[in-house]
Amino acid sequence: MLPLASLWRIARRDLAARIRGLRLLAVCLFLGVATLAAIGSLTRGITSELEVRGQTILGGDVEFSLPQRQATAEEMAGFRRAGILSATVRMRAMANDPDGDALLSELKAVDGAYPLYGTMRLESGPRKGPPPPGAIWIGKDMASRLDLQVGDRVTFGDKSFRIDGLIAEEPDRLGEGFTLGPVAIIGLSDLPATQLLQPGSLYESKYRLRLPAGADPATVGEALNKAFPDAGWDITDRSNGAPGTRRFIERMGQFLSLVGLAALVIAGIGVGNGVASYLAGKRPGLATLKVLGADSGTVARIYGLQILAVAAVSILAGLIVGALAPAIIGWVAGDVLPVKPGISIYPLPLAVSAAYGLLIAIAFALPPLAATRHVPAAGLYRATVSGAARIDRPTVIAVAAALAAIVALAVGTAREPMFALGFIGAAIGLLLILVALGWLVRRTASRLPRPRRPLFRLALANLHRPGAATGALVVALGLGLTLFVALAAIQTSITSEIRSTVPQRAPSFFVLDVPRSDAARFRAMVTDADAQAEINMIPALRGSVTEFRGVRVDELAELPEGAWVLRGDRGLTYSPVLPNGSELVGGAWWAADYRGPPLVSVEQEVASSLGLKLGDTLSVNVLGVEVQAKVASFRTVNWDNFGLNYVLVFSPGTFDAAPHNMVATVAVGGAAETALSRSIPRAFPSASLIAVRDVVSQVTTLLTQMSQAIAAAASIAILAGIAVLIGAIAASRERRVYDSVILKLLGATRGQILGAQGMEYAVLAAILAVLALGLGLAGAWYVVTQLFEFGFAPDPLIVALTLLGGAGLSFLIGIAGSWPLLSAKPARALRSL
Repeated sequence: MLPLASLWRIARRDLAARIRGLRLLAVCLFLGVATLAAIGSLTRGITSELEVRGQTILGGDVEFSLPQRQATAEEMAGFRRAGILSATVRMRAMANDPDGDALLSELKAVDGAYPLYGTMRLESGPRKGPPPPGAIWIGKDMASRLDLQVGDRVTFGDKSFRIDGLIAEEPDRLGEGFTLGPVAIIGLSDLPATQLLQPGSLYESKYRLRLPAGADPATVGEALNKAFPDAGWDITDRSNGAPGTRRFIERMGQFLSLVGLAALVIAGIGVGNGVASYLAGKRPGLATLKVLGADSGTVARIYGLQILAVAAVSILAGLIVGALAPAIIGWVAGDVLPVKPGISIYPLPLAVSAAYGLLIAIAFALPPLAATRHVPAAGLYRATVSGAARIDRPTVIAVAAALAAIVALAVGTAREPMFALGFIGAAIGLLLILVALGWLVRRTASRLPRPRRPLFRLALANLHRPGAATGALVVALGLGLTLFVALAAIQTSITSEIRSTVPQRAPSFFVLDVPRSDAARFRAMVTDADAQAEINMIPALRGSVTEFRGVRVDELAELPEGAWVLRGDRGLTYSPVLPNGSELVGGAWWAADYRGPPLVSVEQEVASSLGLKLGDTLSVNVLGVEVQAKVASFRTVNWDNFGLNYVLVFSPGTFDAAPHNMVATVAVGGAAETALSRSIPRAFPSASLIAVRDVVSQVTTLLTQMSQAIAAAASIAILAGIAVLIGAIAASRERRVYDSVILKLLGATRGQILGAQGMEYAVLAAILAVLALGLGLAGAWYVVTQLFEFGFAPDPLIVALTLLGGAGLSFLIGIAGSWPLLSAKPARALRSL
């Protein structure tokens, strides 16, 4: 056996002479690895930035959040013993300008220690502590929408404030979570004068601590929990300052990574076709080496080194692009991302992407490479007419091991392994369906009667003759058309849900913090504005789940899968009747005049995640008081009706002792909507008016960004599918050259040869269009209904046009790939036989 240096010298010289045939291998691997590396690096970049800036994002080393109440004197003393304390109160409130216009905002009251970390910046410069007494800082969006500037006045509740500055940077903005309006900041000492903190008002108190050096936030949180077991606060520490944002980024990153992996697997088919085409072009060299005495192993190693070298360069180029992607995306995306990823190299996602690329190269390049080992030199010279050689068992085992390693790597690095396994299973299932269809097309074509017209007979023969590329063409065309249909169905379903379904079902306003004593006056004001108004008003409280089925939430090492209801505080309500938009699926509803021990009705999916059964107990902490209720029923909830939907609905009398207000939805005509948007804030200063169109706008923006990210990742898969199609055409080019030459010698014209090729591709495109329509719609249904939890309503016209365009594009690529065959020189081709 030749030493490695000699093998590489032969491989390098041959590769330098003609690398053209491996371009498809290089392009496919580059696309797949670059996509995976970019998605992985971007996800890691954002999460790393969240970790590094954890103290600033959170506003402290550890935070204690309380719904609808402020800390007691004893709790405040406990905080101060643990570290430096900063207290804030945050609530939704209406900003009223001197002209009577009102705007929903996030009112935040801060103390003298704010911010503990980071810098509060106004357009005029950095500030420390709260605004001066009687002054307020407002967001630039509020200033623009209410036409305000520094020195003007704006009113919150019963208090008028002078605008002292416009906010340029709020250091803990990301940690505050989702907001429905621009922020306004006042001093904590000015908050009582607004009269917005009434019994039952919906607000949140946050107490951030700056701990001494070396202190562990988790230990401090546990100690304060033990000292105040009934406090009912939610604890967050600096290691995860924005948990909701982090979960969203990680889940979206996992989904996009799986899409990228699917693109890489598709590209792998192109790798196999590219290697097969390359080795077909190297057939004389392979035979010459064998004639000169090289054994099959030596020949395989020489060309294996060439393939490995090109693969390594392609993978390296993909890693470089993927490593640079976070900085480029951060610059292009601007404020779309929650935080801009830092300029850094993240080794783990790059290593995982490189491993994927190498495994894909091995899995798909080995079969055509190994096939040459078992064909003698004479067979290589006449391979065009004798067909490909068999693949031995060691090669099959090696390919299977590489594919198993890909699956293990995908599942092992996934945040949700079962989801990753299901996604991979679906991708494998799609490939198997296409492979089976390719076999079925060949078999059916071989059994059909021979057409009388020569061109039709030739087109039919092209589908089933020895060495036909039908299988590879079916896989390539099927993947591309399926992705085209899926993307069109996803985009149009989301657009339909947002633009058509939501506005038809949505009310005009949500109104928060309507005093219970003023409920009748509120109804009268709305009906006076519009006699046909639809009003739904229910009690509203906030509390956190502390126990279920006898299990204490604070004693759980990890929350059950899907048990999001256990994170932080939740909206609670009580009702004598089954709420609108709910359907009872288990148990029985209590009587309207029920006054017995507390009962609770739980949304079905949440109940399943908690393992609840009828008769189990569930406890909630409301304003520091723990209330235990027995599970009486399960409900399904129509979440997309923009109504007042609650996971937990309690029986009447459960919270009689707890101060609380009402929330309402109001649906009125256009003129009444404009009038009420001005009159309700003046008549009910403590109430907050949320225009549904603003909510729809924010949801639309978020979902549009998500669907664009999915489309961007899937477009790589489409490009890989096109590369696979080109590779399949290239892999069969040698055989088609000889066919073209023979047909020319028999008198066929260029148009007749091209017509036969066109018929072949048209038949395949027509068959696959039907299959792609079914498979693409099924995949889109899963994404829309399971990932976005929307109704599935694709636009038939757009889907049909997309399918037609994809089929047309595939047909044109096939014809373009056949065009060079027409210029083949008969004498040169015949001399190669």
